[in-house]
Amino acid sequence: MTDRFEKFSIAISEISKYWHRLASEEMEKHGLKGPHAIYLTTLLRNPEGLTAPQICEISGKDKADVSRMMAIMEKKGLVTKESVNKNLYRAVFRLTDEGRTAAEFVGKRARLAVELAGGDLTDENRAIFYESLEIITNKLRELSRDGLPTE
Repeated sequence: MTDRFEKFSIAISEISKYWHRLASEEMEKHGLKGPHAIYLTTLLRNPEGLTAPQICEISGKDKADVSRMMAIMEKKGLVTKESVNKNLYRAVFRLTDEGRTAAEFVGKRARLAVELAGGDLTDENRAIFYESLEIITNKLRELSRDGLPTE
């Protein structure tokens, strides 16, 4: 059991480290940080715009991080914040043309990285991997919410 735990923990940690390094290098080309990538791609997939709570839910990020990142991207002219019924509380964030260009670039580079990283996997192995990853993620989310059962 410990061996599985160690392999899992180390693999997840390394994947995260290398992914963030690649994201940071790519985002630097737009004067942004690696964490901005998830927000750009999330907004690109939702051209109608999203509220901050929706972005939190989709990205798995907390409210403070979303607020901070949206403010930075708004200042850089990548997103706009549009009021709903003259109320900024439920404002909708949308990509600007410049933001869309940056998001498309990030998406293209991310797809290339994923393709190259998983290039040696068969389609069957890839399907099993992503299914397994989703199962583990959902179970860890549930355990995080409910706590570990007592022995």
